[in-house]
Amino acid sequence: ASVALLVVSASGKLYSFSSGDNLVKILDRYGKQHADDLKALDLQSKSLNYGSHHELLDLVESKLVESNVNNVSVDSLVQLEEHLETALSVTRAKKTELMLKLVENLKEKEKLLKEENQVLASQMEKNHVVVGAGTEMMEMSPAGQISD
Repeated sequence: ASVALLVVSASGKLYSFSSGDNLVKILDRYGKQHADDLKALDLQSKSLNYGSHHELLDLVESKLVESNVNNVSVDSLVQLEEHLETALSVTRAKKTELMLKLVENLKEKEKLLKEENQVLASQMEKNHVVVGAGTEMMEMSPAGQISD
């Protein structure tokens, strides 16, 4: 079993850990698995029965009010449970999609920062060589020979 852990701190820092496979591979596999589940169950069309998750929660609350709970049939509860599971699956799929996009964006940002770091390191080397050459030139005598 492969394990991936992503933690985003309150300050926006991303901490990640993965065992076995690469983190991106694990998240891609997870995303593909749940995308297939969404297609197979056609969750998106089922979730359209309710305009929002808020409406679904209102329905659950109205059906499970103490005075009404004894009048609710088992079939009605099973259907309600299926709607909740559908809403939960859609929510998880959306969360996974957003997390994958976040990881992709952070990887791209990391790549750009590494490239920028290489450019800056190269510029520093060039500046160091120029400064070094400048001090060498100061030590040269007017005849063009380096003095001790």
